[in-house]
Amino acid sequence: MTSANRNAVWVDRATLAPGDTPIVGLQLTPVVTLRTTDPAADSNRPRNGSMGANGMAGAYKKQTMSADQFREARDGVELKSGEVALRSRWYRCLGGRTGAFCSYHPDLEATIQCLQCVKLGISARSYFCSSQCFAAAWPELQKLHREAAEANGKGKSSSGKDGMGKVGSGDGGSSTQQQTVHIRGPGGESWVEVARTRSYTPGIDDIGHVLKYECVPVSKEQPHGMTAASTLETEPVAPTPTPPTRTMIPLALDGIKGSVAAGKFTLLTYNVLSDIYANPEMYTNCPRWGLAWSYRKMNLLNEIVAYRPDIVCLQEVQSDHYENFFQPEMSKYGYDSVYKKKTSEVYAGGTMVIDGCGTFYRRDRFSIIKKYDVEFNKAALSLSEALSATSQKKAALNRLLKDNVALIVVLEALEPPDPAAAAAGKRQLLCVANTHIHANSELKDVKLWQVHTLLKGLEKIAASANIPMLVSGDFNSIPGSAAHSLLAQGRVPLDHPELSVDPLGVLRPPSKLCHQLPLMSAYTALLQQGPALQTPLAKKQKNCMDEATGEPKFTNYTVDFHGAIDYMFYTGDSLVTSAVLELPDENDIVRKNIVALPNAQWSSDHIALMAEFRFLF
Repeated sequence: MTSANRNAVWVDRATLAPGDTPIVGLQLTPVVTLRTTDPAADSNRPRNGSMGANGMAGAYKKQTMSADQFREARDGVELKSGEVALRSRWYRCLGGRTGAFCSYHPDLEATIQCLQCVKLGISARSYFCSSQCFAAAWPELQKLHREAAEANGKGKSSSGKDGMGKVGSGDGGSSTQQQTVHIRGPGGESWVEVARTRSYTPGIDDIGHVLKYECVPVSKEQPHGMTAASTLETEPVAPTPTPPTRTMIPLALDGIKGSVAAGKFTLLTYNVLSDIYANPEMYTNCPRWGLAWSYRKMNLLNEIVAYRPDIVCLQEVQSDHYENFFQPEMSKYGYDSVYKKKTSEVYAGGTMVIDGCGTFYRRDRFSIIKKYDVEFNKAALSLSEALSATSQKKAALNRLLKDNVALIVVLEALEPPDPAAAAAGKRQLLCVANTHIHANSELKDVKLWQVHTLLKGLEKIAASANIPMLVSGDFNSIPGSAAHSLLAQGRVPLDHPELSVDPLGVLRPPSKLCHQLPLMSAYTALLQQGPALQTPLAKKQKNCMDEATGEPKFTNYTVDFHGAIDYMFYTGDSLVTSAVLELPDENDIVRKNIVALPNAQWSSDHIALMAEFRFLF
């Protein structure tokens, strides 16, 4: 921005936005506002130093503006005469770590450090919040020790647990690379310059250290600053949290009727918590930086791709995030995708957005044959047209128009699982439904109606082709609810208490609430078939399942609610579950000041579910 050289320009405020706690790999961009005195803005300003009408000599109008309107005075940038730019500097405190965070639970302070890691120069992963945390990470640490020792040419490291030490006030073995510019703070602390840009992304060397941001307006005539510099200091930098690590548990196939094909595939379903619903006032359990989409998106992506599923069904995928993040990022990992957003939008971040369902599939395993968009609002409009009275139509639309959708795709396996079928040129198709049912717990009749509408649509597809089916998503219905009964049992018991609330009569007669698809729950197979091997992990899973309902004890875990509302169903006459993804228990979620999801490690209020399936012949 150009300005007369005589105008005063200074930093009015430099702050970090809420949630901008420094995390390794998460960009920091301070919000900077500048103020200036603009003589041209006041045409009545008296000349020659005379007094104005307000009794003030030479009054100037003060203007506040964003630093975004100014160029950055980076190295090599030449300013024009009269132009004002913003010069930025970032510094790291060299006075030792002012705090340390757990390398695995970065929202918790560290109390233990692995001294072997320090000796081998891998201290970034050496901090732990408790002895239990240290013990759980020890197998991974041993591997890191061996790799670091081999890289350093020192041979294999010792494997005893005497490498554990208390976190002290020293540097902790940080291998900070010394820079050329140093400053000394008013308290005698030393700082080293790390960047000359307004934005800065903390690195591993910054962990545990406070950062300082300094900015000042400059001009060609005043290259060292038009006023005194403004500064801000951050909290200590925390390491990047790691997403949950969960493994697949093979299931026994001994009692399965029919021939089980050798070919297999995996399907993952996950409600990823749309950013428009990630309200800090609602999720007070989670630090603000842990709720920031800039952080959560990478943690979610890293978790999903680590499981390497063949098919991915995501719910609460924000429309703009599908276009600018999930679609391009998942494509890098070999996935093609389709998307269906809900039928209304909200204003957020300067644009109209809404969430929806996204289905991704590995392009080296499947190709898409057909896509069906299911809008429950269209079904509601059709239903209301059958009503005669205007008042009935209005009541029906008010209750049933909830904008929920489902996305159905028919995929073809590029390599048929049955060699004989492949030799005969037989195609192996697979139908996958992905949905997010209405959430309001008071509208159980609406939930049931939406599930029934979806299943009737799938029945039509099944009638046209003998095709295995999977139905997955967030059904917002607990085990034993009418909606879950319809899915799992093929019908709703006539005496089910939820049938008593049906103000529109859309559930009558109750005998119509049925379907002919032989659906089975993937995680129910964990109890019915049992693990193939009785490992400690497999035994732990028994405590994660509700034996009365045959479903996980929870798939959604918030401060106000925890229970199962996400499911994967499959047609049991054409598919069999051969493995399921390990379920977490409450001890994996609740620790110290963490009492619910989401948190720094788990980036959604839901957990991912995944199962491996094989075709039956």
